[in-house]
Amino acid sequence: MSHGGGGRAIVAALGANVAIALAKTVGAIITGSSSMAAEAVHSFADSGNQVLLLVGGRRAARDADDLHPFGHGRERYFYSFVVALVIFSLGAMFAVYEGIHKISHPAELDAPAVAIGILLFAILAEGYSFRTAVKESRPLKGSHSWWEFIRVSKQPELPVVLLEDLAALIGLLLALMGVTLTLLTGDGIWDGIGTLSIGLLLGTVAAVLGIEMKSLLIGESASRSAVGAIAAALVDGVSVKRVIHLKTMHLGPDELLVAAKIAVEPSLTLPEVALAIDAAEVRVRAAEPLAVQVYLEPDLDRTPS
Repeated sequence: MSHGGGGRAIVAALGANVAIALAKTVGAIITGSSSMAAEAVHSFADSGNQVLLLVGGRRAARDADDLHPFGHGRERYFYSFVVALVIFSLGAMFAVYEGIHKISHPAELDAPAVAIGILLFAILAEGYSFRTAVKESRPLKGSHSWWEFIRVSKQPELPVVLLEDLAALIGLLLALMGVTLTLLTGDGIWDGIGTLSIGLLLGTVAAVLGIEMKSLLIGESASRSAVGAIAAALVDGVSVKRVIHLKTMHLGPDELLVAAKIAVEPSLTLPEVALAIDAAEVRVRAAEPLAVQVYLEPDLDRTPS
């Protein structure tokens, strides 16, 4: 399952998060650190998120049917949106609650060396996952900045994994800071502050992902370059004189719906109009391979001369 290049990143993130979650859970039990507990919940939530992304990719690959004539490609957007909700509900809210509780009722840490060792292991494992996600994303990113890639990408899995892994790395550093400061000062409030910071970080990531995935789920148009290429391909200057209007929408990351009204040469016979439409469809698919559904409406050019 390629997910447009994201399958390897998802599997790498899943493996890393399961190992990290187990290690953090043991660390949280031994040390009593709320930062560690928040990070454990975060990693378990991330593991579930990767499973959701894999399920979404599998379900999106199903063939079209009578109930879903345009296929199931948007399943990938739906499950990515669910991931954003999981990050917020399980990760952010738990960490914020734990952080406020620990700040109000600070406690000493048991075996802080164990917590630090586990956090360092987790940073290495999460760094590997993040490196894999970056490597898988580079071919799709092109000349865009990383922020632009997250904003404009129609492939939901890679932006999700990238932001998840980045948030995890920053969260681990915050947890390490909270544990270290608690150890140095003997004041457990720093552990609570670290936990609260992790919650606010996860809430921010969840909000960004939720906004982007909601936009994709509702239905986004093709990129400007793709729309321009499609418009240019429709017009041959002989049978098709002008594009009256053109609309595109992603049915999934790898499927594009194209609907256009085109002005045809008035002297064409009905069979010639049909041939002109067929030829225009071939040109569109050659210019934009993602255009799997193309619907063209012929009309006369009624613009004033």
